Amino acid sequence: MIIWCASYPKSGNTWVRAIIASLVYSEDGIFNFDMLKKVGLFPKRFYFKNFTDDFSDLKKISHYWITAQEKINSDNKLRIFKTHNGNYNFSGNDFTNKKNTVAVIYIVRDPRNIITSIANHYQLNLQESADFLFDEKKYLFNNNDPNDFTEENIITLLGSWNTNYNSWKTASNSLIIKYEDLLLNTKSEINKLSIFMQKFTKFKINDEKIQNIIKTTSFEIFKKKEDKEGFEEAVNSTIKFFNLGPKNNWKNILNKNLINIIEKKFSKEMKELGYI
Repeated sequence: MIIWCASYPKSGNTWVRAIIASLVYSEDGIFNFDMLKKVGLFPKRFYFKNFTDDFSDLKKISHYWITAQEKINSDNKLRIFKTHNGNYNFSGNDFTNKKNTVAVIYIVRDPRNIITSIANHYQLNLQESADFLFDEKKYLFNNNDPNDFTEENIITLLGSWNTNYNSWKTASNSLIIKYEDLLLNTKSEINKLSIFMQKFTKFKINDEKIQNIIKTTSFEIFKKKEDKEGFEEAVNSTIKFFNLGPKNNWKNILNKNLINIIEKKFSKEMKELGYI
């Protein structure tokens, strides 16, 4: 069965995966980057290679979403997967179902701050970044490089920021983690994650372990590691994956017109989450 660690891009998914990996796969809570491999990626080419060789065709890939998960779950082991895919039905195909999913952790972040992170990550201007978040048909696939055969380069249906959030928030056995809460009260949110994860798997937890997790999964640690060794989830080596982090403040970056457009577009969800 799968526990999804789902989010819109640039919402703190890497941070939450690091925390979960440290909770579940370490005794002392001391994080190292190899632990991120314990939390897989879905969709990923590997899981679809026996079904199709066209990883750019959403209709084909969506047709095998469930079949691929059934194959993964055939050994009845618990797995944790990162995904940016919305929990959608596309062309009659559900992204996942209760047979394959045991729980969902959804990480959400203020879209006014995501815009600046998207702009850096994909090298877009702020208006292009806003259009990225507004696009209900938005997908990820590298069409620009015919030689991109990386496992991650498989079509992934994001949707808009709010449709992605709405698609996951009502899932059964779900926990919503706000990036901003994680910043303001890291220990409390780690405790929340720990209590949730212990429903599905056993691991040791104590205050010393939590303190180690806080210390070794900080933004500063991640940024130093990337500066020294690079980070494989970056789009390319010239663009920093860990850019501004906690220093990213939309109030200092966005103009009033764009702020108003975002708040109007996502009014319902932003009010629901306490962002406005």
